Amino acid sequence: MNKLLELKGRFSQESRKAVFGPKRMKTDRTLTSKDVEKMLEDLKNISSFWNQENAPFSGVLITVYHLNIIPKSSRISEIFNGHKSNESIVGIKFNSDENKHIITYYISKEKLENTIIKIEEALNILEENFNGSIDNSIFSNDFFFKDSLINDNRISLKQFKNIIADLSYVEYFGIERAYKQPGMSIVTLYRTDKNIKDILSKYGLTNYHLLDDYTVKLYEEDVEKLNEKASYLVAMYSHDEKEFSIGEFNKIIETNQPEIPAPANEPIIGVIDTLFDDKVYFSKWVEYYDDTNKEIQKYEKDYYHGTAVSSIIVDGPALNNWLDDGCGRFRVRHFGISRARGFSESTFIQKIRWIIKGNTDIKVWNISIGSNEEIDKYFISYIGSELDKIQNEYNVIFVIAGTNNNSSQENLRIGSPADSINSIVVNSVTSNKESAPYTRKGIVLSFFAKPDVSYYGGSPEKMMNVWTNIGKQQISGASFAAPWIARKLAYLIEIVGCSREVAKALIIDSARGWESEPTKEFISIFGHGIVPIRIEEIIESKNDEIKFFISGISEKWNTYNYSLPVPLKDDKFPYKVKATMCYFPKTTRTQGVDYTNTELNLHIGRLKNNKILDIKGDKQNDNKYDNESFYLKENNARNLFRKWDNVKYISEKITKYDKPKNSYDSKKWGIEVKTNNRLNNKDGEGLLFGIVVTLKEINGVNRIDQFIRDCHWNGWMVNEIDIKNKIIIRDKSNEEIELK
Repeated sequence: MNKLLELKGRFSQESRKAVFGPKRMKTDRTLTSKDVEKMLEDLKNISSFWNQENAPFSGVLITVYHLNIIPKSSRISEIFNGHKSNESIVGIKFNSDENKHIITYYISKEKLENTIIKIEEALNILEENFNGSIDNSIFSNDFFFKDSLINDNRISLKQFKNIIADLSYVEYFGIERAYKQPGMSIVTLYRTDKNIKDILSKYGLTNYHLLDDYTVKLYEEDVEKLNEKASYLVAMYSHDEKEFSIGEFNKIIETNQPEIPAPANEPIIGVIDTLFDDKVYFSKWVEYYDDTNKEIQKYEKDYYHGTAVSSIIVDGPALNNWLDDGCGRFRVRHFGISRARGFSESTFIQKIRWIIKGNTDIKVWNISIGSNEEIDKYFISYIGSELDKIQNEYNVIFVIAGTNNNSSQENLRIGSPADSINSIVVNSVTSNKESAPYTRKGIVLSFFAKPDVSYYGGSPEKMMNVWTNIGKQQISGASFAAPWIARKLAYLIEIVGCSREVAKALIIDSARGWESEPTKEFISIFGHGIVPIRIEEIIESKNDEIKFFISGISEKWNTYNYSLPVPLKDDKFPYKVKATMCYFPKTTRTQGVDYTNTELNLHIGRLKNNKILDIKGDKQNDNKYDNESFYLKENNARNLFRKWDNVKYISEKITKYDKPKNSYDSKKWGIEVKTNNRLNNKDGEGLLFGIVVTLKEINGVNRIDQFIRDCHWNGWMVNEIDIKNKIIIRDKSNEEIELK
């Protein structure tokens, strides 16, 4: 087996050259004067509504219902706020069939009136000069567009074309209202020019708990009042009180407590769960804090789940020999924040923030508790979004159970907080590598791959052994798959010395293998795949493979290095290649399905004429998608390419007909990481990423020594991951030095 390699080299940074092409009309639409008249009627009705409404803000909320899913370049621009229209967006979601964009804007009343005037002028030009109808063949032909078209109209020729282009993607305009279910008490409002306190005061609501700038917890009667008076203000409702989605505990199979050596300086994993029984045999390995109300009576069942989870992290391989991962034992810092009955989202996240802030020495945190309630299709849950913020702020990573289906309902979506995008979400599989009977489904916001991976969590044919407050028990559930991944992550971060970005990429890369195109159905159940049991399968590679990782920071649009020395054979490259990249972007919950602020796009391949020839199979890296200057086949846009997913995987397909790749003038390979921002161009600055690359020699030859030598010659520093040395170094660094 070959050792995993760490490559350290210099990445250069390049700013993006501004390229503003003309706005394009939707290719398959003929826009008629009747279409425009109907849209004008919509806008006038909306204007009339807001002029009569005694709203607590000065502007208007207006929703654009598009004909399909559209790229950013095809959104409304001219008719609202020019090139700054994107800044006016306060909510984005899909329709129920997930094939149309619904985008809500907040603009001034003056801009709405000006929009109506501009569209009326455009309608006059359309009727007078185009016989009330225009399609793309006419729109794209300059012959039909002369300055004489405008005459005394109050819009320019450029404005006319931009208005037509804008409207060609629109089905109608309206005012969107959120759907409320009984018992919902967490309310997220659209962003306006008034703060949430002033808005609530306007409606006589004074008894509330403010969660963030746009989210508030209300009593149910106040939710009803707000819904009755101003449902147009509400972006989404959600429940605060959550029932646990926990696994199934079966018979007790052992009560005599085994012996375990005393802990030394093993890595610590944080556990946030139900209560822990400090009388179990491994209690010396667990630093326990009870963060529940001391006045509330605790019952035996309140200790089952939390104690079981910590038993896996500390001593899982001893309890389950078939799952011996080679990672050893881990210490645990366990925070019991809830009893077994359930939790309040608002209280839950407050406690987690306090815990993470006070325990910054811990990088890996396990959360195996989650909600029975399904996640929303168009908004990340409040708790999921807060966990994403915490990870961005504190450089930690959460491992979250994919939640269990405890009902008879089929195809149940995962529950919060398993919709946290930056976390690693883990679903459970049987010992036969099939979907467990209690497994729930992703995907999140229609295109984020959640769960991330799958692992063994116990099932009827082979249950999981854990130790609870009443002894050794057999259980099953996603709750008990997640701790095994937390163990591997902690090993990679604390022992191997990887960043969290690289550690996450290594985990996902190991699960994915060489599978280039899993189906959406597969991803919704298994994520990227099943993680191997042994840690060696993650930190080593086969003799015909060269596996290395690189860390970097995105500071500008293009972060690049064009000096990767992939070994040649007869002036050709005899390899198949795969690569996985992970990063932890800033997020904005109020943007709905446009949740992540930044997208990083990975390009890797041979150099030809100062350009990278991307490895084959890299659909999401096609430049036409990168620039968004194309016409989307709408269903494919989200399902296949997942452009804004914060995990990027590209792979060449291995076949028996594989041939070496040609080399060109430059015998090197290049790596580029392109940065795109949705809201603020500064969001992507300083964003860390981790890339794992595997080169598979198609003739079975081991070329790792040549690769290491060539890397040194080309300015790369190479670190061979030697676990024995890593452990010795870690032990030495943790020794206390006694000064005499």
